[in-house]
Amino acid sequence: MSETPLTIADDLVVELEYTLYVDGKVEETSEGEEPLAYLHGHDNVISGLENAIAGLKVGDKLTVDIPAEDAYGQYDAEGLIEVHKEDIPEEIPLEVGVEIYVTDDDGDEGMATIARVTKNMVELDFNHPLAGKDLRFDILVLNIREADPEELEHGHVHIDGMHDHDDEE
Repeated sequence: MSETPLTIADDLVVELEYTLYVDGKVEETSEGEEPLAYLHGHDNVISGLENAIAGLKVGDKLTVDIPAEDAYGQYDAEGLIEVHKEDIPEEIPLEVGVEIYVTDDDGDEGMATIARVTKNMVELDFNHPLAGKDLRFDILVLNIREADPEELEHGHVHIDGMHDHDDEE
């Protein structure tokens, strides 16, 4: 067994405590919850955050501002699509802000937010809810460890032997 890695680098599993601020307000935090665990260098977190924490050690704290282009990208007006109300399953409430999974003609799934509801149509927004937003993170590095071969092969962390693959039992 090799020595515990000392600094965050590609192919290592990183555990962070974080608080995310948007427009000066707490948007999300892991404080009091399970830490964020991810495989560094595998696009598991936004690029701006990954770049900012590379080289940090366990116990390091950092406050980092990440512009929208290094977070969830700029807001794209072409990400708005109108569909007929009857194309939305009845069990989904037709209310602004409701997030739904949609499947395109190729069978690919995506997440959309109901942006507007009219008499016959529903406007779906396929932009990430934080698209166009500059983000601020307060970070505390809790742990850094080597990834196991299966995590490296799959490109993400497996927690307690569990992982989320639709094609595996």
